Amino acid sequence: MGVNNTERRRLSDNGELMDHKPTVADDGFPRTGSIRPPAAWSAPSARGSTSGRSRRGLLGAGLVEVPPVPYRDPAEAVLKDPVVAERRRFCRCGEPVGRGRGGRPGRTEGYCPRCGSPFSFLPKLRPGELVGGQYEVLGCLAHGGLGWVYLARDRNVNDRWVVLKGLLDTGDPAAGAVAAAEKAFLAEVEHPNIVRIYNFVQHPEPRTFAMVGYIVMEYVGGKSLKDVLLQHREEHGPDTALPLAQAIAYALEVLRAMGYLHALGLLYCDLKPDNAIQAEEQLKLIDLGGVRRMEDFTSAIYGTVGYQAPEISGLGPSVSSDLFTVGRTLAVLSFPFRRFTTTYVADLPPREQVDVLREHESYDRFLRRACSRDPFARFTDAGEMAEQLTGVLREVLSAQDEEPRPAPSTLFGPERHTVTGELTPKRAVQALPVPLIAGAAGPGGDDPVAVLAALAAAGDASPEALLRQALAHIELGGRDAARALLAPLRDDWRAGWCLAMAALAAGDAAEAAAAFDALYALLPGELAPKLGLAFCCELLGDLDSAARRYLAVWRTGRSHVSAAFGLSRVRLAGGDRPGAVAALDSVPAVSSHRQAAGMAAVRALVLGRAPAELTEEELLDAGHRLDRLRLDAERHGRLAAEVLDAALGWVLAGHRSTARLLGDPLTERGLRKGLERTYRTLARLCDDTPERHRLIARANAVRPRTLL
Repeated sequence: MGVNNTERRRLSDNGELMDHKPTVADDGFPRTGSIRPPAAWSAPSARGSTSGRSRRGLLGAGLVEVPPVPYRDPAEAVLKDPVVAERRRFCRCGEPVGRGRGGRPGRTEGYCPRCGSPFSFLPKLRPGELVGGQYEVLGCLAHGGLGWVYLARDRNVNDRWVVLKGLLDTGDPAAGAVAAAEKAFLAEVEHPNIVRIYNFVQHPEPRTFAMVGYIVMEYVGGKSLKDVLLQHREEHGPDTALPLAQAIAYALEVLRAMGYLHALGLLYCDLKPDNAIQAEEQLKLIDLGGVRRMEDFTSAIYGTVGYQAPEISGLGPSVSSDLFTVGRTLAVLSFPFRRFTTTYVADLPPREQVDVLREHESYDRFLRRACSRDPFARFTDAGEMAEQLTGVLREVLSAQDEEPRPAPSTLFGPERHTVTGELTPKRAVQALPVPLIAGAAGPGGDDPVAVLAALAAAGDASPEALLRQALAHIELGGRDAARALLAPLRDDWRAGWCLAMAALAAGDAAEAAAAFDALYALLPGELAPKLGLAFCCELLGDLDSAARRYLAVWRTGRSHVSAAFGLSRVRLAGGDRPGAVAALDSVPAVSSHRQAAGMAAVRALVLGRAPAELTEEELLDAGHRLDRLRLDAERHGRLAAEVLDAALGWVLAGHRSTARLLGDPLTERGLRKGLERTYRTLARLCDDTPERHRLIARANAVRPRTLL
């Protein structure tokens, strides 16, 4: 349909359309303009594009292929019988009006029994009527909170299709104020994701001849997200929701529009699935009736129960409350959100009760920050929110098809080292990325002692200098010194990251885990907090949680190779040997850590296992893998000795085979000869005399028995 029904409506728990009056804050309540969270635990916003254009178009940042909604011919959208259903008839005071009694239909015009105000639900414009001297009315499209919406043809501009939106009641001062506000500043709004306003005209009401204002706007031929959702439920069942990636794609487009409005000093105020239309592969916000300037503290506030932020009645609308509506809209689209207008009117249901939240932890954390009751705990602006949501989208898509979707972080640097062997707190700290800090490549380079000396000589006390000093002290084991430096920066999330690293470096994995968990909640689209939390969980022995976080990091991208080795370690510790080997095999061939992963896979197949647990296939697989690694003679020899020793134990346990392993028969005599040769080769390569003697002794001990 050309426009969305702008009547203040809601979806019931089973997806049916329900009605309620708009919520309007009393003018006597104190209000602020834009509520912006403080710097406390807030991430800096990045405005750069997260992905280039692709053949899929804009929806979903080029990552998601959203089914297009065919353009609808405007002539087909005109209602043949424009009637407002009785259950949707309300006076401006909220009293139901125009309801039938005793089997008789309700009146479409009359007076409210509560406040005495007149009401009329009849169209004010007739087909063929010329409005403003140039807009020929073709018929009604829908009825909304501000009255009937009409389709018209612009006789002055190539007969283009336009939409006229009038007022519900010419005597309604609140509705008149909204229309006047639209007339004043909506001409400034020009964005591909926002319906375009062409004009504002007046036309006499047919009975009273009082002048009625009409907004002339672009015709958008498509479906509202509410209708997209309802159609999906009709096709797949009443308890379904849109695919998560598709819902996120819509939210990203909405955030682009929100960010544009906020940059103009405007607040949208009334986002919900009704007020966004998809036409082909583009999404547009419509119904700008609730848009207001940030510095406007007196106009009536329009919102919708279930979507409106809880602080509106006291603080008024803000950037934070706008972003709250985005989170609530995303929740309604992405899972069957029952009782979201009652029990959970300002909260989300427990994670364990919602499949999609239970399956995607990062998405759950994203929604809980976006929909927090505390306006200062939400995202700071649309740019930051979109950046984190894009990271969540990459993780969701990678979980669905196992294809990585890497992207450089705008907040963290790269993995500094890779933990390929046993995990220790020190190795974990060395591997973790650090926040991007201005001037981090300045005096002192990467040497912590040189960094401290250079910064002390410079006398720099900026936050960036304090962060660099703290990181240097952490590298040197100075936890208390790092804490003292970070104390003035307690409102900076980067300080929280450094404190988590300091706790981990000191061996306090529990304190570090709590800090990384808080950072994960703040930055759900970033990989670094998940990696830090995975390290802590592994050190604390929580292998399932560690595996889940390692998998999320590694599956999404391939930049943090420590996650692959960590996933292998915890799977191996949990008895999942094939899963451990598979994690190592997923390290890309172009990675500098491919050989280390191959060596670890060989060890995972044979080491630490009783002979009865080994199979011939595993031994041969280990041998083939070792041959393909192309290691230097010493590393090949040491790993070959481990494989041959495990195979000898297998044969001595009574197993028989006609195969060959690393060139030798898989028999006791063949394996002993191979081990003897390997130990003697290692002895020749060894420069350490005691170690060389030990290797020769092992060669003599393992050699096959002979008569000479």
